[in-house]
Amino acid sequence: MTDVAGLELVGAGRTADVYAIDGGRVLRRYRDGGSAATEASVMTHVRAHGFPAPAVYEATGPDLVLDRLVGPTLLQALRDGERSAADAADVLAGLHRRLHAVPPSGLPRPAGPAAGTVVHLDLHPDNVILTPDGPVLIDWRNATDGPADLDVVYSALILAQVAVGPDAALAPVAAALIGPFLTAAGGAPLDRLAAATTRRGGDPQLTTTERERLAAAAVLVAEEARHAS
Repeated sequence: MTDVAGLELVGAGRTADVYAIDGGRVLRRYRDGGSAATEASVMTHVRAHGFPAPAVYEATGPDLVLDRLVGPTLLQALRDGERSAADAADVLAGLHRRLHAVPPSGLPRPAGPAAGTVVHLDLHPDNVILTPDGPVLIDWRNATDGPADLDVVYSALILAQVAVGPDAALAPVAAALIGPFLTAAGGAPLDRLAAATTRRGGDPQLTTTERERLAAAAVLVAEEARHAS
C-alpha cells in the first residue's frame, strides 16, 4: 500500500480516508482493508461510456488513486443556497439518466433482479462534486449491475432517511428534494421500494438511528412517489 505519511488528509467518510498526492490526484483508502478492484473496474467502465466519474490511475488492495476534483458537493451548494431543491433534483435525476444509459458492466454481482444497467446505489447530494466541467459522481463502492428503478428509489430512500432523521438542519433540505427528484427521474421506482428497503437495511454502515427510521423513510418515499406520479 501507498505510504500516507506526510500526505494531507483532505476528506474522511464513513468507510474511507482521502489524501492529496499532488495537485491532480488523491489517494482514497478504505479502512476495512477490502479490495477496491471492482470499484475501479466499474468506474473505468462508466467513464469509457462517457459518464462523469473520476479517472482511476491505480487500484491496489484498499487503495484507489483518482482524479482530484475541484468544487463543492451538491449538498454544500444546497446548504449554502447556491442551488435550489429543484436544481439539485434535476442534477440527481440527470446523473441517473446518464448512468442508466450505460450498458451493464458484466462484473460479478449479488443475486437479484436482472442486470439492466449499471446502478450506483449511493447517488445522493454529498456524492456529487460540482466541478467547473459539470457534476461528477464519486464513491462507487456499492455500484453493480441492476434495474434502473432500484437505483432511483435507493437514492430517494437515502434522502428520506435524512428527512426523518435527527439533523434539524439537513432534514428539511432532504425532504424538499424527494418529490422533485422522483418527478424528474420518472420510471416506476415504487416497484423496487421493498427491495431497496431490504438492501438498505442490510448495509453495515448504517447507524442504529438510521436503521430504526428506515421504515418511516420508506413510507415517506411511497407518499412522495404517489404525489409525483
